[in-house]
Amino acid sequence: MQRRNFFSSSLYAAMMQEPSLDREYESGGTGALTYQTSITVERPVAGRPHRGKVLAAIQPHCDDIPIFAGGTVLKLIDEGYTGYLITLSDDSMAGEGTSIGDIVQKNERDTRLVAERLGCQESFFLNYPNHNMDAWPVIEIRARLIFLFRLLKVDTVLVYDPSALYERNPDHYVTARAVESACWMAGSEWDYPEHFRAGLTAYAPKDAYYFARGPQLVNRVVDTSNYIDAKVQANLANVTQGPAGQNGAKLRAKLAAQGKRLPLLGNDDETANRQYTKHFALARDRTRAKAHGLQYAELFHYTARDETPLDEYVARNAVPL
Repeated sequence: MQRRNFFSSSLYAAMMQEPSLDREYESGGTGALTYQTSITVERPVAGRPHRGKVLAAIQPHCDDIPIFAGGTVLKLIDEGYTGYLITLSDDSMAGEGTSIGDIVQKNERDTRLVAERLGCQESFFLNYPNHNMDAWPVIEIRARLIFLFRLLKVDTVLVYDPSALYERNPDHYVTARAVESACWMAGSEWDYPEHFRAGLTAYAPKDAYYFARGPQLVNRVVDTSNYIDAKVQANLANVTQGPAGQNGAKLRAKLAAQGKRLPLLGNDDETANRQYTKHFALARDRTRAKAHGLQYAELFHYTARDETPLDEYVARNAVPL
């Protein structure tokens, strides 16, 4: 199955705020382990409360962030974040072109436009072999990410969920696991100390928005209703691959050849592509949002670095000398 055709809804658990583990011990019970956590709805915030913060939107392929987290990236940047888009594979195995080199070039061009439409400051390309990232040393990928986290002083990452179920694409789970470990190692003074000779300092992301294609433990729903049209525009930049591209125009032409039309697609190709993307390619955003009383939403497993009890005590009780 091509990634561009993957639009099935995620299965997720609805659960309590504090995670809890419960095991059945009844006579003849299964001993099944359950995990419970609550779902927080993150809504748009007025002003720019995140001014000064930096996010890294990290994807193995050029259509991953636009599809699964584009609305959240737009929202966070609108609220003050400075954003960077990091693509790990060379995108050589997906899209239309005359050769592998042609596909790579087209996908890179599309990705730069995606970053621009999302409001990101810059795009980084690590160029690992598409569909074959599991043959590459994760430790090298992690080291490069740690360098970027320290260089850019990244506070927040958005990436595939390293704990998501039934993820069969090696590029997806290798990227997720490399990012997960890089996040905490970037804050260690003992990992890659040569970076400090170059003027960098230890700096670790403080939180992460993990997205997934399939079953996932969701605890954060981001209201992206105000950003759906901008998300559509970002996805339309992926003309070489991705679920949007020119599919609306193609469907409109196909129906016209049959003497039919869909009023939803309008009377021109631009409208057809935009409406196809919003109503079909990104239908999961609308479907998932309904359960939370929203128009459009993106779902994540959100993690944040908690303050220790000592940190909290000092913050509340420290006084001047």
